[in-house]
Amino acid sequence: MINFRPPETRTRPSASSNSAVTEKALSFISKGWKEVRSSANADLQLIKNRANSFKNLADRELVNFLNSASISPFVVPTITASATTKLSEIRRVYSSPEFKWPAQGKLKLDLSAIKNAIVAEVELEEEVLKGSNSSSRVDIFEGIKNSEFVVKVKSSLKSICKEAEETKGVPPLDVPELLAYLVRQSSPFLDQIGIRRDISEKIVESLCSKGQSKLLLQSLHRGGSPLIDGEIMNDELDLRIASVIQSTGHCYEGGFWGDSTKQNLAGDKRHVAIVTTASLPWMTGTAVNPLFRAAYLAKSEKQNVTLLVPWLCKSDQVLVYPNQLTFSSPEDQELYIRNWLEERIGFKANFKISFYPGKFAKERRSILPAGDTSQFIPSRDADIAILEEPEHLNWYHHGKRWNDKFNHVVGIIHTNYLEYIKREKNGALQAFFVKHINNWVTRAYCDKVLRLSAATQDLPKSLVCNVHGVNPKFLKIGGKAAADRQSGQKVFSKGAYFLGKMVWAKGYRELIDLLSKHKTDLDGFNLDVFGNGEDAHEVQSTAKRLNLNVNFMKGRDHADDSLHGYKVFINPSISDVLCTATAEALAMGKFVVCADHPSNEFFQAFPNCLTYKTPEDFVAKVEEAMSSEPQPLTPEEQHMLSWEAATQRFMEYSDLDKVLSSETRLDRRSRKGMGKSFSMPNLEEMVDGGLAFTHNCFTGNEFLRLCTGAIPRTRDYDKQHCNDLHLLPPQVENPIYGCSNANGLGLDAF
Repeated sequence: MINFRPPETRTRPSASSNSAVTEKALSFISKGWKEVRSSANADLQLIKNRANSFKNLADRELVNFLNSASISPFVVPTITASATTKLSEIRRVYSSPEFKWPAQGKLKLDLSAIKNAIVAEVELEEEVLKGSNSSSRVDIFEGIKNSEFVVKVKSSLKSICKEAEETKGVPPLDVPELLAYLVRQSSPFLDQIGIRRDISEKIVESLCSKGQSKLLLQSLHRGGSPLIDGEIMNDELDLRIASVIQSTGHCYEGGFWGDSTKQNLAGDKRHVAIVTTASLPWMTGTAVNPLFRAAYLAKSEKQNVTLLVPWLCKSDQVLVYPNQLTFSSPEDQELYIRNWLEERIGFKANFKISFYPGKFAKERRSILPAGDTSQFIPSRDADIAILEEPEHLNWYHHGKRWNDKFNHVVGIIHTNYLEYIKREKNGALQAFFVKHINNWVTRAYCDKVLRLSAATQDLPKSLVCNVHGVNPKFLKIGGKAAADRQSGQKVFSKGAYFLGKMVWAKGYRELIDLLSKHKTDLDGFNLDVFGNGEDAHEVQSTAKRLNLNVNFMKGRDHADDSLHGYKVFINPSISDVLCTATAEALAMGKFVVCADHPSNEFFQAFPNCLTYKTPEDFVAKVEEAMSSEPQPLTPEEQHMLSWEAATQRFMEYSDLDKVLSSETRLDRRSRKGMGKSFSMPNLEEMVDGGLAFTHNCFTGNEFLRLCTGAIPRTRDYDKQHCNDLHLLPPQVENPIYGCSNANGLGLDAF
């Protein structure tokens, strides 16, 4: 224990001792300050002397240089060269009004004068170097003349003159070029007011072809391949403007609506997040196809993959999932999804499954996100996002902009919403608004958009490519059928069938119209129909009233053994974007009779696909299919239908192969732009950011959300979602939930 003395017993220093200590301290400080001041004065005097010495030396060298140089074709004013010549005197003479530089004067140095000066210096040193003769002096000069220093001086002067001539070759932008760039960068505004992109491109091409634009563009390619006549591409226009900016010395640093929080990490494994609008056991395209995409992207093990699917509370699960199937926790549903997937692909897919809160909209028969879906991908994994149905995900999205948080965002269009909406009451008016909203959100939130077929809405930044494959199980069924036929067995013992969700929009209206109109021509033709849905009773009663030869059965898996014996698959739907059932029927080696429609363009390359244009043609194709045998698929055709080929197409058309092959994870500012050494403000990026900001403001208002059909109180997730997903209340920022393979339920945010 430490004992402290009482205050009265402590010793205190006397006043005399304190005074002596103070005097010694002041004396020491005074002495030290004098030494520092004297040292500083000496250093300053030394610096001043050296500065004067350098100044005098510069004066002498400048005089020697001017005396050794001759300027042609004009005469330099006479300057008396002496040891006392000052720079101020030279400046005064050359800045006088009488002195004028000619328009094209060129400075020429007389190296002979420099030679004489050097020889003179050598002669002065002869007194020290006794015994040297005239020939040695010549040798010394020749050595200096051919020295590395003199050669470098000559080459430097030549390069300076050459660069000065080249920089004069970049003329300023003319008015047509400025207007062309303005029109091209204003395409978001023009698109929103109904001016199509092809019209904007024609205007740009017309403006660029006027005047000397073509000549100026060709001047940028000196020494390279010339431009194609009549074609001025966007890259050339960007290069032209970039060259003008470069000639001014300006370099744009970027920064409109940028995200300074983005990571720029090198050497770590890239991450792909797939976000979709549905999940198994709901057997819909946006539940099945993203699941296969995640499995085959993860199969390469070149990147980490997360599949983000909606979690429905039990009250919604009963309405959506078949056979009253429900799950009490996300872990149970994840186990169901993985078991279903592994039974079909035959390998263990190493990817992560996460859940975000979702609500089921009965009127739209769709699942809509509740809260900010982007929050459920941790920031450390926010690298590449694949939005399955980006318009659907972002109709009411109120949160962080996807392509601010992620480095690359790809949207995949699954559904032709405009076709469905037109069938509803006041459908034309609704379709008009939905069309522009889809344009709005896809432009604001996606870097690239892939449309499965030309049947979908033409959206900004989009191109058409089928990036879906078929379940490998169907290819195995087709392979077995081909082997059985080769061994002489009868494969197809049944006739024609149709399989699909029993709603009018899925092709049942077209099917009943075709069968009723040509009931006589198709006498003896029977069709089996498999499906469940909201319109089942109405569809069946209509077919019965028209006395059609149609047998209705409950819906079942297309790979069910009971369907293997059918030879012909009938699909008259024109509302599909890319019918999965059609691809599955082709993979099983069956005939497919479908409409000549953009949604079926991919399938027309297969010989077993019979397309019709008119009702009479439909009858002919059905009779042809019923009276002949389908051809076995070739290995190339099987590969075209596989998910391996679909993944290759996706990697190529989404630019994902280029993004993933880059060695470092680049932020948006370094990736955007022309890819040239100089960049510039991009009006299109500014417009996209402005659209995202405006959309965020609208979706943040509950009244506006309800006016546009949103589910009440879905701007944030509710208490039941908090309990199911173990989330903090929505008032807490950045709630993140993820289910991992090993750990099950995880709270990444905490």
